Amino acid sequence: MVREGKPCLYIRLRRKASVRKGNVVHLRHIAQIFVEPEYEKALNELVIHHPQHEDGNRVLIDMMLIVRKVKDLYPQLQIEHFGEPHVLLEIISDPRKPSPILIGLVWLLLFIGSGLAIMNFHADVSMLEVHQRIYELMTGKKVEHPLILQIPYSLGIGVGMVIFFNHLFKKKFNEEPSPLEVEMFMYQENINHYVITEEYIKIHEKGDRP
Repeated sequence: MVREGKPCLYIRLRRKASVRKGNVVHLRHIAQIFVEPEYEKALNELVIHHPQHEDGNRVLIDMMLIVRKVKDLYPQLQIEHFGEPHVLLEIISDPRKPSPILIGLVWLLLFIGSGLAIMNFHADVSMLEVHQRIYELMTGKKVEHPLILQIPYSLGIGVGMVIFFNHLFKKKFNEEPSPLEVEMFMYQENINHYVITEEYIKIHEKGDRP
């Protein structure tokens, strides 16, 4: 309940935020705020955290820390919080220039691996024999390599993969996420959940120390 006559700070933390390595974390980096104009600038520039080397590349900032920082600056402010009780802060290092040799090696590895997977699958299901039988049923002739079926089938595999993953290099055909993007999103969500749990354990351990 907000007391009459006292200014109020409405705050909503972002689910995830990022800051470059070596920079301090201000409130504007991790939250959206609504407050009286005379408090807004100072609160946006309020320093919440100084990233340290031992923090690694992810830091959990809890709402209680923000409340303490705000109350130290403006004790008279009433705080109304919406949304998540924490924000996961990612410390970003300066990006490295990608190595063409490394990119080429990864591309070659993926190309060979995917090719072997497709060939092994076709060997398991006897795809060549299936094509030979289909060609024999359609034409009445038996041939060793029914190219009229194999060539369109091979092209169809490539086209089907492009449509399935909804990507051709950097171009997307529509706004729907591809299965790979969904899997990557779920993977990232699981990582974030794990990091948040571990960070809360560390916070509680620090709080229990005399």
